Parts: sequence; C-alpha cells; structure tokens
Amino acid sequence: MPAIDEKFENLKKYIKSLNSAVVAFSSGVDSTFLLKTAHDILGNNVLAVTASSCSFPKRELEEAKEYCKKSGIKHIIIESEELQIEGFRHNPKNRCYLCKKELFEKIIHIAKENNIDNILEGSNLDDDGDYRPGLQAVKELGIKSPLRFAKLTKDDIRVLSKNLNLPTWNKQSFACLSSRFVYGEEITEKKLNMVDKAEQLLLDLGFHQVRVRIHGLIARIELQPNEFELLIKKSIREKVVNEFKKYGFTYVSMDLSGYRTGSMNETLTHK
Repeated sequence: MPAIDEKFENLKKYIKSLNSAVVAFSSGVDSTFLLKTAHDILGNNVLAVTASSCSFPKRELEEAKEYCKKSGIKHIIIESEELQIEGFRHNPKNRCYLCKKELFEKIIHIAKENNIDNILEGSNLDDDGDYRPGLQAVKELGIKSPLRFAKLTKDDIRVLSKNLNLPTWNKQSFACLSSRFVYGEEITEKKLNMVDKAEQLLLDLGFHQVRVRIHGLIARIELQPNEFELLIKKSIREKVVNEFKKYGFTYVSMDLSGYRTGSMNETLTHK
C-alpha cells in the first residue's frame, strides 16, 4: 500500500488530468476533502452540486452552502426527493442504488449544461468493504471516484484534511437518514424527521459520532463506547427519553455494540 503522501500526489495528478469536474458535495469529510483538492488544482473549472431532500439534514445543507461561499466555489443545489422514486419508499436492499442513480442522472444533466465531462464522488477505499449498492450506480453511469482510485482510506483523508486546515477533518461520519431504517420498513417523511431531530439532539448534547436507527417506533441509539457513560447519566438519559417520545418514538434503547457503519446490513445474508 502506498504511503499517504504518495496517495495524495496520485490523487492530485489524477484530478489535474481531468481539466474540469463537477463534484457531488455533501459537506461530509470525504466530499469536502475532494472538493477542496479539486478546487485547488482546477480552480473555477470545478462546480459543486449538493442535493437537498428530506433525508439530508438541514445542518448539512447549510454547511455545504457556507463552505462553498467561503471558498469561492461555484455551487448548485438540486432537489432530489428520494421518496418519489418508484420502490424507494419500501426500503428494498438496493435502496441506495435507486437513490444514487436518480441523483447522478440529475448531476449528469447539470454537467452537460455546463460543458463538463467529469463527475466526481467521494467514496473512499474503506467503502469497498461494506455492502454499497450505490457504487453500482456510480459504475454504471461512469462517475469517477478519485479517492478510491488513489487508495485513500477514511483515516488518510482525516489526516490530510487536518493538514489542509479543513473544519471537517474530525467531523462525524454521516450517511443519508434513510440508512437508519431496517430493510423492508416503509420510509416516510415523518419518520425521517423523527430520526433527524433525535440525532440532532444527541449532537447538541455533546455526543460526537451518533446513529439513531429506527425499528417501527423503537429508537436504537448507536454511540462510541467511550460515550456510553454520558448517555446513562440521569439528567441526559431522562432528557433523551423524554424528547425522543415527543418526536414520536415509543421506546428508546442503546445498542451495546456501539456505533459502526452499515449496522443495518448485518441482517443481510446475501450481499
């Protein structure tokens, strides 16, 4: 495996060869690093596109707007309402594929309008290790994944982001709110809003990496194990339970396995 500096040089060479690019920008750790690197190399030949939807928290959208404004990057926000995609609402195993296909088809249209041939997305090398049907759409539509090409891991990206003084270097990992639903459970705007409010409360209370998985009206909280003690502190625990019930949850639980990406995929027997 190449050293981190070599990976970064490979990434920059790859991006430089593209001349111009549209970057799918979510304001997360990976896409912010990718956009920053692309903008440093290609300047005004880079366009950022962010999708606004009910499964994308408003805080993330505002952070995307603020970053592009502060950095002087051209930014387009598109509406991408997943719940209107046929089959998506029923939360099938290929939900992410349906969403990514619809999103990137819209971005392809924007790229054509701006005479840009290359569309970049921010998946990293670690994403190859989990069930990621969205990457099938990326491959089918010819979307480029520079971070994976350069063999950059999430840890690599955090180190390089810190070196670049990016505010996202230690930002919590994030995924679309629809990923909080158990496969087969109907995704509704109401329940997405419940999850959004619940996770925002936990972040406001000082938790760093959180997931609120939804099983019917049961909330299953995933936290980093070193933050378990904070959650079971009487004042915090009571506030969480009371607020979650106001949001619409009947029961509130904590997952003793702690936070991990793709925990809903643990139920899959065939990937």
